[in-house]
Amino acid sequence: MSVPEPSTPPSPAMQPTVRDTARLAVVVGALGVVFGDIGTSPIYTIQTVFNPADPHPVPVSDENVFGVVSLIFWSVTIIVTVTYVLLAMRAHNDGEGGIMALITLLRRSGARRGRRIAGVLAGLGIFGAALFFGDSMITPAISVLSAVEGIRVVEPALDPFIVPIAAVIILLLFLVQRRGTAAVGRLFGPVMILWFVVIGSFGAAGIAQHPDILKALSPTYALGFLAGHFGIAFYALAAIVLAVTGAEALYADMGHFGRRAISRGWLGLVFPACLLSHFGQGALILADPANISSPFFLLAPGWGRVPLVLLATAATVIASQAVITGAYSVASQAAQLGYLPRLRITHTSESTVGQIYVPWINWLLLVSVLTLIFAFRSSTALAYAYGMAVTGTITITTLMFFFVARWRWNAPLWLVAVGAVPLLLVDLLFVGANLTKLMHGAWLPLLIGVTAFTIMTTWQRGRQIVSAERVEREGSLHDFVEALRDNPPITVPGTAVFLNRGKQTAPLAMRANVEHNHVRHEEVVIMSIETEPVPRVPAERRIMVDDLGYSDDGIIHVRVRFGYLETPDVPAALAMIDPAVAERQLRMDEVSYFLSKIELRRGPAPTMAVWRKRLFIATSHLTADAAEHFALPASARSSWAHTSRSKILGVRLASVSCRE
Repeated sequence: MSVPEPSTPPSPAMQPTVRDTARLAVVVGALGVVFGDIGTSPIYTIQTVFNPADPHPVPVSDENVFGVVSLIFWSVTIIVTVTYVLLAMRAHNDGEGGIMALITLLRRSGARRGRRIAGVLAGLGIFGAALFFGDSMITPAISVLSAVEGIRVVEPALDPFIVPIAAVIILLLFLVQRRGTAAVGRLFGPVMILWFVVIGSFGAAGIAQHPDILKALSPTYALGFLAGHFGIAFYALAAIVLAVTGAEALYADMGHFGRRAISRGWLGLVFPACLLSHFGQGALILADPANISSPFFLLAPGWGRVPLVLLATAATVIASQAVITGAYSVASQAAQLGYLPRLRITHTSESTVGQIYVPWINWLLLVSVLTLIFAFRSSTALAYAYGMAVTGTITITTLMFFFVARWRWNAPLWLVAVGAVPLLLVDLLFVGANLTKLMHGAWLPLLIGVTAFTIMTTWQRGRQIVSAERVEREGSLHDFVEALRDNPPITVPGTAVFLNRGKQTAPLAMRANVEHNHVRHEEVVIMSIETEPVPRVPAERRIMVDDLGYSDDGIIHVRVRFGYLETPDVPAALAMIDPAVAERQLRMDEVSYFLSKIELRRGPAPTMAVWRKRLFIATSHLTADAAEHFALPASARSSWAHTSRSKILGVRLASVSCRE
């Protein structure tokens, strides 16, 4: 019997490798999460530019259409492709991007380059992050409204139902946040791929009807529009900037998908699809100026408008989801870096660290978005407010990036100037244009930004003052340990873990336990939780043990490091302590956790304005339960709790005044 020869295995070139498949999966994931905001901007950008109700309307003429489309093309190219994709995304903090990463990089360089300048830049960065919260409120409102407004093209009689439908969609979107987006997230990528293919196809069909619009690819049309009709073009920039909304998401989400995947997704699909849609809408208006009423939806043939409205609604929900998740991430990072109180955070995915849910932020955004929908009632009205948040964030990001390039990468000053001056001039031109809309809605993101900035800086300052007061009351840990050796209290079995800010001072809870109960445990662990200015800390760098000068008294200090994207887990950190470096074997089955609870009261010292002291104390009420934050056993989550495994002793300072 003859044995058939084995078939020749396919060559690697004939089948995708595992690595290629993984890369493709990452790109698809990025398409679903990162590009939702900027990918839905074609819905409303050109419509807003030529909106006749605008306080500074752009007349519809062939020359203006060519100029506007050319400005859109070159604005997207310069701001998104050059500033973000080619430049800013090179500045990362262990893979993480966004303004918070830039703040961290600049803080590290501040000691060498000047703390004053670094402090000013950090303040600008915090204001940029504050503007992002405004963006997080406006994006869901304008995105969903713009999509639902498509039903006006299909059936004008449904116009009164646009706002209620948008409100219901927003309400449902925020109500499902606590369940996480892991399951729905798998659908985001394919939906957005379909979205980009559809809008690109409709745009190409529009261009085919009027191919002259492709002349707008030349920068001469953009420059000619600015130079020849500066009065009109300058005001138009306030709406043209809507084409780059969502650019910050490319940078902020870099840690989830990587620079390469985001760059490939942008250059390979998103950028071409958006430009085809913009150019197609321009061609449609050239054919009939009456199409300015809704050029995006009118690009679709009659049979395709209802499906396009449904697809647009799905795409805008995805865009909203992306910015909501971004708000959770920014708030979490700000809390870890000390700019917000410790917030209650729920991880909604066991496999993806970045998928979190922050209840307080969620409900704040829900109320804010619904308020905006019912107050502005149309996407064009909201557009005036939207541009200010976007341009502010972009300008701050550009400025901070070039300082990073100069300070951390030691780029030559002339090279930094060559790159920074033209890009900042473009950014500032957009900022100036949006300031002309100040009385028409641009005040809103500025108000949100100033409010969030004030809260964050007040919390940071108040926290410094309270920490100084606390250090004074805690006293020296070294002296306290010496006193325990001179006058040892009664020793009880078990392990006591006292959470403390460092090893310089004695934990208030430990001092109170000894002074009032006259006892101490056999094993005492004074644990300090530190948040490093990096996303995650490797396991080998997480734990550092110090015997505090005595190796036989059973008292050790443990320094535990976490990254700002990690959730502190005290029991897990305790289990990681090597018995060889601890003074004795820790009894993990008999652990008592002790926390110090502080009551804040306004003091007379003039360290902060009275209104800021009140704001700081009010903000402190948002602080999440410490036991839950540090992942202590559920039975320990009260001020006074006692079980066979854990207990927390709550110690209050009778009065902590806001003074140094």
